[in-house]
Amino acid sequence: MEQNLFVYNTLTRKKEQFKPLSPPHVGMYVCGPTVYSDAHMGNSRTYISFDLIFRYLTHIGYKVRYVRNITDAGHLEGDADEGEDKIAKKAKLAQLEPMEIVQKYTVGFHEVMELLNILPPSIEPTATGHVIEQIELVKEILKSGYAYEVDGSVYFDVEKYNSAHDYGILNGRNLEDLLNNTRNLGGQQEKHGKLDFALWIKAKPEHLMKWPSPWSVGFPGWHLECSAMSNKYLGGQFDIHGGGIDLVPTHHTNEIAQNIASCGKMPANYWLHTNMLTVNGQKMSKSLGNSFLPHELFSGNNSILNKAYSPMTVRFFMLQAHYRSTLDFGNEAMEASEKGFKRLMNAFDLLDGLKASNSTDVEIKPLLNRCYDAMNDDFNSPVLIAELFEASRIINSVYDGKLKIDEDNLQLLKQLMKSFVLDVLGLKDEQAAGDDLPQLLNFIVNLRNEAKSNQDYATSDKIRDGLQKIGFQLKDTKEGTNWTKI
Repeated sequence: MEQNLFVYNTLTRKKEQFKPLSPPHVGMYVCGPTVYSDAHMGNSRTYISFDLIFRYLTHIGYKVRYVRNITDAGHLEGDADEGEDKIAKKAKLAQLEPMEIVQKYTVGFHEVMELLNILPPSIEPTATGHVIEQIELVKEILKSGYAYEVDGSVYFDVEKYNSAHDYGILNGRNLEDLLNNTRNLGGQQEKHGKLDFALWIKAKPEHLMKWPSPWSVGFPGWHLECSAMSNKYLGGQFDIHGGGIDLVPTHHTNEIAQNIASCGKMPANYWLHTNMLTVNGQKMSKSLGNSFLPHELFSGNNSILNKAYSPMTVRFFMLQAHYRSTLDFGNEAMEASEKGFKRLMNAFDLLDGLKASNSTDVEIKPLLNRCYDAMNDDFNSPVLIAELFEASRIINSVYDGKLKIDEDNLQLLKQLMKSFVLDVLGLKDEQAAGDDLPQLLNFIVNLRNEAKSNQDYATSDKIRDGLQKIGFQLKDTKEGTNWTKI
């Protein structure tokens, strides 16, 4: 089925018809997590959104090479190129090797991705595994004249680059505005300009993660890794580059500059970005005290929401908002999503039991076309879900005998639901898959808490010991009782 797919391109700030460089092959690069902490909800929203895009492109016949990196190199935080990187800081405090910290949080990230039914990418390269490629990229940028070395560190010369190219092409800002809004940083005198960013940083003696290079023993700048890895696996120019909207002002802007400086090409033709998360109308952030991690959402161990929500409910909730819109967490919205998800999956479960008639009251082809129209309009999952609720209404009506459907339309209805619910949206029946375990355990924990409050300590201990025997450990804290798998 030939598709007329349109995507919103951050680069041009308009919807454009999607035309891959080498159809049916599509190259897609999405900036992956920095693994020094647990996967946060912003990560989850971004990777669910690009999982939807990956699934749909595959569904309509494209052969997608999806690259999503792991940042494990222990970069310094932000663009100031100062301070202590968080991987090293955690390693020192815990008296561990930095790669032990990396491994712990990489495993945790993958566990969250699996719970949310996010498909693994085609390639998942690491920054530490591509230091040689990053060094070679620095050499090319130096050769082009857009970088300079100072005492073993190498910086990108933004003002010189901007004299020949538009540095602010992605975010629509001119250099003068960017300079006026950039604060002066202490200890940055070696840079030629305020906007210059590090390509290679000379390591201090105490820095844990460092490598030899032609300029010094040091480590790559944060922006360099994505340019090096996208070049290696997708070439100097590919189809889609994505990530969160917070990456537009610096990270993706600097990636474009690095790529054009090294090989003369805009790295990607289409730039796609997911929007931010809010909680009850406020931006989600640690400083406001309104952030929570995925496992805190799944277990209910957070101070924001009234109860726990299953991973598929969370995925469904996120897909009910367009990936470019702000997504607001709140009790009413989450409860509505939980009911909507159950209603959709209950209808899905009735599919195989439907009986065809000799005549039909419904034509499914127009509904199927509307599903494709929704996804072809910049992957509009909320409109798709609305159409799937219409399909659910038809299923329930046929099941109740209120509508007749013939064999051809019944098969088309089954194809529609299985394609879009399972393959494209990536939803699954948690009851059948056993993914309601967190809710079941929380129910048992609540029973134990009731027993404790009634001073029925024998029952309380029996529940605790019984859970431990089957592999789950309870831990009582001031905030409540947590469970972990042993």
